[in-house]
Order: sequence, then structure tokens, then C-alpha cells
Amino acid sequence: MVSPLDPVTDPRILRVFARPIQVRGPDGPWAEVREAISRHGSALVHARLDDWLPADLGDPGLSEQLGQDHARFRRMRHPTVKARFVASRLMLKHTAGAVVGEPPGALELAYKLGGRPYLRGHEQLDISLTHTADLIVVGLTRRGWIGVDAELSDRRMTGLGTEGQMCTRHELEELAKLPEDARNSALVRLWTLKEAYSKAIGQGMRFRFTEFGFGPQDRHAREVLLPDGSPGTGEEWSFHTCEVRGRYTISVALYDAGFGESGDGLDALRVSGVLLAELLTGPSSGGRPESASAEFTPAT
Repeated sequence: MVSPLDPVTDPRILRVFARPIQVRGPDGPWAEVREAISRHGSALVHARLDDWLPADLGDPGLSEQLGQDHARFRRMRHPTVKARFVASRLMLKHTAGAVVGEPPGALELAYKLGGRPYLRGHEQLDISLTHTADLIVVGLTRRGWIGVDAELSDRRMTGLGTEGQMCTRHELEELAKLPEDARNSALVRLWTLKEAYSKAIGQGMRFRFTEFGFGPQDRHAREVLLPDGSPGTGEEWSFHTCEVRGRYTISVALYDAGFGESGDGLDALRVSGVLLAELLTGPSSGGRPESASAEFTPAT
């Protein structure tokens, strides 16, 4: 497992990914986030749920802060779901606002088919959101597409049949080479990488995890692998996994569309010679397919 304090020497990793930044509420530190975007083109920001949870969920002021999300928030009944929804949206809007230079309340958070969030009017800044337990993670990039996912590092995955449901045959072979006490952490890492990649391409769970993979023992994945272990993506893609707060594994997938602008990136998504978009959704005219933009349910 990679700690955020571990030295990173790979030039590609240093160029693309800044160290994860913890923000402790509306005060930031936002200068660090802006610096990460300026130097790397992307940022990975995390926070404690409680640092973004309003003291009063019935505060009328939440309507202005949440915007169109407030109506959906009011329809929620489960206290935990409501708390995570509010805290994650407030953090996302504050973080994005710090990057684009606008007040959080002025930003309109919208959703594509399937729940993938985006900033209306600021589509040049791609965003991804995830949360688990008391952790919230936001990924932002001006390079192209980004996806993030997080799990508790000690979440049990071995012995539950998880391997057969999420691993390629190559990954199963590589996992079998690991010491038994290292397999669970390797599975957690693979799961978060696959979730992050699926979110970045706008597929979520619609792209079967047994159809693409990563090297279970790589600290910094360089590419997506086909089921037989051969390369499935090019250098346009970068992946990184780290651990924060000593208990969470976070993975991020980033597609660099070139010159800091998102564009036609489907040529980098070939599986056995077939464009991924065509494999999943039929022929496409280019760009990330809108009809297949399910990243995750809006509550996550």
C-alpha cells in the first residue's frame, strides 16, 4: 500500500499527480488546491465528513448553498444519507469554486445520465466525487477526464468470492503469487482502480470488471490491461493509488486529452482492436458517450 508520505520518483506520476490535499472545511487550504491545479493540471482533495457537515441540516441557508440539489435533499429520509449528501456537495462546490474563482453558491452542479456530476458552464474542469465511511474525496482536472474512488483499506474482500467477480484471469494469476496476508489489500487497490477508471470513462458498473485489469503488485499503474495481461491503453492514461489517514485507500484515473482540454479520447480506449465506446454503446461520433455516462448514483 502506498502512503501519501512515501517518496514518489516516477517522473510521470510527479508530473500528473500532486499529493492528496486535506481540506478542513470552507477555509481550505484553497491555495494548495489552486497550486496543484496550476502545476499538475489536476488535484486530489479529501476531507472528513464532520468537517463539512452543517450544524443544522434544517438551516434555510442550505437552499442557496445546494441550489437545485436542495429539492432532492429534502426528499431524503435517512439521516446518514442526508448528511453525506450535504457534506459532499458543499465540499465539491467549495473546492471547484476555489479553482474556477467563483463563490460556491454561484456554481450549478448538474448530473449526466446515471448521476455523473459536472459544473454547468465550467465543463473544462472535469470533476469526480466519492465517499465512504467518514471520508469524502473530490478529484478535479483541466487535462481531460478524471475518476476517483475510495475504500476502507481493511475492507474484507478475500474469501467472499470477490476475486471471481472482479478479476481478469491475468489478475487472478498475479494474486495467487502474493503472500496470503497481502491479497486483501491488493484486491482493495484493484477495486478502487477499476471504479476510478470506470468513472473516468463514464461507465460506472456498466463495464464488467472482469474485462479489464491492472497489475496487482504495481504501486503506480501505468495502463489498463486486457484480460490476458497485455496493454489496453496508452500513455494518455495515468493511474495512482495512495493511502490517507492511515485507513483509506484512494485511487485516481486520469485521461490527458492534450493541452489541458478534454476532447476526442476514444482512440486511447481500445479493447482487442475495438473502440471501447463502440463495444459498450454502439458506434459513436467521438468524445465520451453521453448515452453511457453513468458513473455512480448521485448519492455517492
